[in-house]
This record gives sequence, C-alpha cells and structure tokens, in this order.
Amino acid sequence: MRWDDVAGATRDLAELELSELEGALTPSGIEPYRAKQIYRWIHRRAVLDWAQMTDLAKRHRTALAEAFQLSTPNIAARDRSSDGTEKFLFELADGRRIEAVYIPKSPADTFCVSTQVGCAMQCSFCLTAKMGLERNLTAGEIVGQVRLLRSELGLLEQPINIVLMGMGEPLHNYDATMRALRILTCPDGAAVSPRRVTLSTVGIVPALARLADEPVMPNLAISLHGTTDEQRTSLVPVNRRYPLAELLAACRAFPLKRRNRITFEYVLIRGVNDSVADARRLAGLLTGLRAKVNVIPLNAAPGIPHERPTAAQIDRFGKALADCHVTVSIRKSRGRDIRAACGQLLVETGQQSPGQRLAGMLGATDG
Repeated sequence: MRWDDVAGATRDLAELELSELEGALTPSGIEPYRAKQIYRWIHRRAVLDWAQMTDLAKRHRTALAEAFQLSTPNIAARDRSSDGTEKFLFELADGRRIEAVYIPKSPADTFCVSTQVGCAMQCSFCLTAKMGLERNLTAGEIVGQVRLLRSELGLLEQPINIVLMGMGEPLHNYDATMRALRILTCPDGAAVSPRRVTLSTVGIVPALARLADEPVMPNLAISLHGTTDEQRTSLVPVNRRYPLAELLAACRAFPLKRRNRITFEYVLIRGVNDSVADARRLAGLLTGLRAKVNVIPLNAAPGIPHERPTAAQIDRFGKALADCHVTVSIRKSRGRDIRAACGQLLVETGQQSPGQRLAGMLGATDG
C-alpha cells in the first residue's frame, strides 16, 4: 500500500520535520520514538511502501496509512546526454510540471532542483522566467525531487551535492526552501551535509539577512551577471529594487564560515557583458569579499535575444579576471544535446500551461 493510494489520508508526511512527526504520531497511538524509523525509511531509503517498513508493526503501518499521505512527484519525461547528464521532467499532484538535472561526478554527483513552478524574476536570458510564476513548491515537493533522483539513479548510499538553481528563485519561496533544507540535512533522514548544499539566488536582500540567521547554512551563490546597475537591470530586473551597492553590502555582511566563499555566478553574453572592461569592473566590485566567480557562457536557445560568446572571448574574459587576482572558474556546458537548460525540456514536451506554451518560443540559460 502506498501513501498516495489511501483515500481520505490527511496530513502530508513529506512536509514534516522530525520533531513535527514525533508530535503527529501520538494521535495515531504510535510512540514518538518511531518517528526516526519512519524518517529513515522515507528520506534515507526512499521507501514509499508501508509493507517494506519491516521494523514497524502492522498496526502502526495501518494507522499511518489512515492518517498520512506523501506528496511525491512522478517522472513525466527523462533525457540523457552523451556526457552522462540527465534531465528530468517531474509532474506534481496538481498536474503542473517542474524540472531537475543530474550532473554526474562534477566532481561529485550533483542534483539541480527546482523551488517554484516558473519564476517571477524575469531574467532576460532565462527560459523559465518567461513562463512567469505559477506557484511556489511545497517543502515536500522540493525534498521529493531529491528523494526520487536518488532512488532512480541508485545513489541512496553515495554522497550527493544539491544545488537550488533549477526553476524558480529559492529566496522568493523562502519558508518552504528553508523547511526543505532542514528536512534534507536532518541526520535521521537523508543526512545531506549542509556543506554539500548550494543556494543560488538573484539576491533578494531582506531574505539574505534572514538566511544569515538560519540554523542550516547552505553555500551561497549570487547570480550577478552585470557590473553596472544599468547593465544588470537589463539582465536581472530585480536589480531595480536591490541595486548592486545594496546587494554587495548584504554580501559583505553575510556570515561566512572559515574557508567559505560566496560564489558569484556570471552568465557571459556576447557583446553585452563580456568585455575586458567588464571583467575589471567585476573584480573591483568584489574587492574585499571572500569570493570566487563562476563564469557561465550563455547556452543560447531560439528566441533568446542574446548570443553565446566565442571560445576566444570566454578565455579572454576569464584571463582578465585572473589577472586581477580573482579566483575564477569557467563552467563547462553539460547536457547541451538534451535541452538541459532550465525550462527547455518542459517547453518541448508540448504539455504546458498557456503561459508556458508562450514561453516555448523563447530561450534559456545554461541552468
């Protein structure tokens, strides 16, 4: 029997943190200490069948099936690249669809997962942004992507990296994202080390201040993409509300653990932000910050009003940063032959909402 097969099941177990589950078991006559057993079955072993939970008495399994359901996505489409990258299209309980990407050995197995259906940030180079925001994901839907990927890919026992940079802006869905991180890093569940989790954000300044006080602290990546306010606003419209000076001040105030640095992501766009002068301005902006720059050459797509720089232009930009003593990496594109940029697989399945069908004529980033 599966949780999602139980008629009349009420509370979504996938949403509960361990302490909440302990309290929720009492009305069903189950001892709170059983919560750790249940948590391990769900989040560590990805078991969704009560019959397989052999350390629970039958009466406990029956009681749980009557009291709880479990939200878990279904795989609607899956595509594998020649380089081993895999793109997954997940269907949620309400029929909406989201994407996740598996990148093998980069250097560790990495999952890029979504936090929203669509996105409200309107970045000019991103396909997902063209869809608009349909709704936030729940914590259970965020965690469910990781659980399903680990199970499908046979990675339940291996350490993984998680990057919150699929569809959506994680800090625009703050509470669900933080709850999901607490569930994923719980030692009695999936037990993912916070050091293996990266949160990628356009830089919603008030949310960065909240993040600084969280008990679970992921690595921080800032989607910068521009070196002047005019340039960045044209690419990342939220810059109108949180301009560069304000964003970088928040980054300087952000508490970093020893040896940690903030990653600044920089989508490199031909003729827009790829000059040597841009590189030097970028280095100047980051002066005094414990920072590294991840240069991401644009993954061009039909309808996007931007082009990918040439290899020579990419190398020139990276060298200019290095000459300014900035730690820089240039991302190698993965999964370009399987539409691994955010939003592409969703668009090309032909089963989107009206807003998403419109986005199908637009483009994508190297998500």
